[in-house]
Amino acid sequence: MTPPPAYETLGERLAAIHDLVKVASLLAWDQQTIMPPLGSEVRAHQLATVGRLAHEQFVDDEIGSLLEELEPWAADQPYESDEASVVRMTRRDFDKAIRVPPSLTAEMSRAGSLSFGAWVEAKTKSDYGSFRPWLEQMIELKHRYVDCFPPAEDPYDILLDDFEPATETAQVREIFARLRENLVPLVEAAGSSATPRVTGRFAAAKQRELSLEIVRRFGYTDDAWRIDTAPHPFASSIGTHDIRITTREPEDSLDGLFATMHECGHGLYEHGVAPSLERTPLARGASLGLHESQSRLWENLVGRSRPFWSWFYPRLREVFSSELASVDEETWFRSINDVSPGLIRIEADEASYNLHIILRFELEQRIMAGLDLRELPEVWNGMMKEYLGVDVPDDAHGVLQDVHWSRGALGYFPTYSLGNVMSAQIWQRMREDVGDVDEQMARGEFGAIREWLRTHLHVHGRKFLPAETLERVVGGPIDPEPYLNYLQGKLAVA
Repeated sequence: MTPPPAYETLGERLAAIHDLVKVASLLAWDQQTIMPPLGSEVRAHQLATVGRLAHEQFVDDEIGSLLEELEPWAADQPYESDEASVVRMTRRDFDKAIRVPPSLTAEMSRAGSLSFGAWVEAKTKSDYGSFRPWLEQMIELKHRYVDCFPPAEDPYDILLDDFEPATETAQVREIFARLRENLVPLVEAAGSSATPRVTGRFAAAKQRELSLEIVRRFGYTDDAWRIDTAPHPFASSIGTHDIRITTREPEDSLDGLFATMHECGHGLYEHGVAPSLERTPLARGASLGLHESQSRLWENLVGRSRPFWSWFYPRLREVFSSELASVDEETWFRSINDVSPGLIRIEADEASYNLHIILRFELEQRIMAGLDLRELPEVWNGMMKEYLGVDVPDDAHGVLQDVHWSRGALGYFPTYSLGNVMSAQIWQRMREDVGDVDEQMARGEFGAIREWLRTHLHVHGRKFLPAETLERVVGGPIDPEPYLNYLQGKLAVA
């Protein structure tokens, strides 16, 4: 059935708003990659202006009127159709957006941009005190944001919904309690016999060369992607054929390879969204948790597997022949998989990583409940000792290590471990459908994995809520047991 004229009008309005959102993404990408440091103040104003314009256009009365006119028609369309999904998800976004004054949106954007710059400097100096006023400002803004909505059973639900729609804090607590119950003893037991990490001097340029060899096999193409360096790796989609990934390549390890694989997973999700959804609110992942399921799948379930390294370790050793002369494939495999609790989340092994996330999830709830931010480093350090058994030497390796709070992104951290959980469920289902996964990876072939993920998950973009999307992919709700089984099995044989 041909959509009514109102749908075409709505599509034109949403496309223009989407363009503004992507312009903001491009400005933010530039800020974190190649912008001169002194450009931060003007960039903050630019981001605030674009964000305000996008918000004002989206909450315009005409959008509301178009949605009211279209909802009866959309209800008669197949639920999974692009048209019904655009109307349904736009209505959900609109009902949230009209509660937030454009002035507050602009203020949060501007403050977040300036706070990011303050965080970079504070982290460099390992000086939490200089960053604390900015964090206090961001938390105050988040309280004002939460106050825009009807009281929730748990106020944190409002923050979580921005990143994992329709997911309740109570459900996350239940999942994380199950993870913590199993992972604390597992990490404690396994960490004592871990193979030491392979260290040396690994030139960043050579790491980049190898990373590109890997991600080109995964699906990176030079005509639709680019890769750059950033202090905190991230991926950004300016369009389904304009994928920006960033990485960091510290030369005392080969962690850069895994950072690049991780961000490539994010990029593949955005790249695989159906072309029909371009320039709509649905042209992105269903949630950050599902997004993280893809980055962790490619980084860990592929990139830390035995078949992968049976294919690529000879190449790695060829490039770093002197540095890896005494490191055989088995030692390398154990070194990248054994549990060894450490200070830094993005460098953590698969098992202890989740304890980093649970710590932040619990801290964010305490912060929103009124924790004195002067005490935050001390509380952070105490929880690191309790959960991971490590002592924090300074703020840069502790409370300042992550960029998220500088941007006011409270509610974001839980999605990382939710993504880990979902990655194992998706991987298990994919292996049932693609029978010779290990054999393909051992040959350096990843097309079948990529295409299965694209067909079953990526093409849908954001047409459905995350729980609905996961149900379509794996046939059931989020479940931590496959992930726990995966970790326990892997550590038993590693």
